[in-house]
Amino acid sequence: MTPRAGMLIAAGALVAGTVTVLPAAPAGAGEPAPRPLPPLAWTGCATKAYPKLQCGTLKVPLDHDNPAGRTVTLALTRVPHTAKTFQGPLFVNPGGPGGSGRSMAGYVAASLPPKVAAEYDVIGFDPRGVGKSEPALDCRPGHFDPVRPDSVPSGADSERAAVERAQDFAEACGKKYADVLPFIDTVSTARDLDVIRRALGAPKINYLGYSYGTYLGSVYARLHPDRVRRMALDSVVNPHGVWYEDNIAQDYAFDTRHKDFMAWVARHDAVYKLGTDPAAVEAAWYRMRDALREAPAGGKVGPGELEDTFLPGGYYNGYWPRLASAFSAYVNDADAVPLTEAYERYGEADAAADNGYSVYTSVQCRDAAWPRDWSVWRKDNWDVHAKAPFSTWNNAWYNAPCAFWPVESLTPPDVTNDQVPPVLILQATDDAATPYEGGVALHRLIRGSSLVVEAGGGNHGVTLGGNDCMDEHLAAYLATGKVPRAEGDAEVDAVCAALPEPEPEPAAPAGAKDGRKPGSAAGQKSGDRALAPSAETAGATLHGFLGHVR
Repeated sequence: MTPRAGMLIAAGALVAGTVTVLPAAPAGAGEPAPRPLPPLAWTGCATKAYPKLQCGTLKVPLDHDNPAGRTVTLALTRVPHTAKTFQGPLFVNPGGPGGSGRSMAGYVAASLPPKVAAEYDVIGFDPRGVGKSEPALDCRPGHFDPVRPDSVPSGADSERAAVERAQDFAEACGKKYADVLPFIDTVSTARDLDVIRRALGAPKINYLGYSYGTYLGSVYARLHPDRVRRMALDSVVNPHGVWYEDNIAQDYAFDTRHKDFMAWVARHDAVYKLGTDPAAVEAAWYRMRDALREAPAGGKVGPGELEDTFLPGGYYNGYWPRLASAFSAYVNDADAVPLTEAYERYGEADAAADNGYSVYTSVQCRDAAWPRDWSVWRKDNWDVHAKAPFSTWNNAWYNAPCAFWPVESLTPPDVTNDQVPPVLILQATDDAATPYEGGVALHRLIRGSSLVVEAGGGNHGVTLGGNDCMDEHLAAYLATGKVPRAEGDAEVDAVCAALPEPEPEPAAPAGAKDGRKPGSAAGQKSGDRALAPSAETAGATLHGFLGHVR
């Protein structure tokens, strides 16, 4: 939903368990009267890019079933409406879980058509445990420091060491946050959204969620269908696979997307000189991976870090030219500097990444059951690796703490919904992080929803990233509430063409900068960056915000 660009991947069949059916009763039906909330106090926190940005905080119950007990603090941002027509708050969430959303309010307000943005208070927020919210989780600082052992086990000893590393992370989380972890989950975060709504004095919310944010929005809509005014969900998590099966689907999808990248490199052999046969180019990539096992580039890029570096290319093809240049320089010129710089740019973890990963594991391990028998993981991952080797084991270790999580797992809620107003679902057909089947599945579960598809698109996050057709559907929906409708029995309600593939770029000299900073591979680096959107950098800017499901 991340994400090492911060994300979702792992393996196997979802452990059997009953499904939690969330009530969808009208407000007030058997519910105790909520305690009154003081109005939110907003202070200016403008940036050069977002001069109208305001900041605030809100205390919410740690345990929503004990509203008088301990509280945690959420960090919020707002770009207030300026038009006479006011359509209420528009909550925006970049996904994750673990992605910071405070800066996203400014980005969305600046990226929507001015007339549409002017009619909303655009609300960003760091979910519980994330970023500027308190407490902010950091279970094991430096967990992704290089050079990690090769992600693909070479034998029993290396597998045992990797398992122990995952156990250590889970144990560290349990020791530091034993009183908090039972309440770091999607349902609790959805209930936080409703407290924010009340604090804003709004009877209903509007919502734009990306990636994991689509699942968060779906859960909120199931809890409070009568409090949803408009809801747009971009790049949809498959609710049937939360979270173990969804990870398997990602393993296959990222491998396919990596092959798409290799084919693109082959088509531009005149620039990269790695051959015209995609299979041969891919073989060269794996030879590079083998060489880095013996001699990590710059003393910091081994096989795992290489996967971290190239995984963001599966989210956004705008990174392909720079990644291809680094690949070419290493293979053809024995020059490791561009590869090291690409790792520092796309894959290296920092404190925000450690925080994002801590929340990622806390939410996913708590949300749904994971196998507790490591032999299940071993079999599943080797089976998937045999067909999709690009990132299967890398992702397995990313999720492996869930096999040893110190808090009992919940069961995922049923997000079937026939009570919400029309929901707009936006999905690319070749998205690797949230494969196309997820958008179709949610479309079938939410009655009256509309599915808009980017045909042939492989990027994750298809609105406000440069595709005018997709953006027009989003803007029209936020402006009027109307959604496109297919004729007859067609499942897809509207189709947009994908953006053209990127053009190759000459190899960049060492130290060159392109003005873009995506999310890191080991966690999301949204932070409080002030990235000004433009037509040229919109896709990269958006992908800097997306807290991808891992």
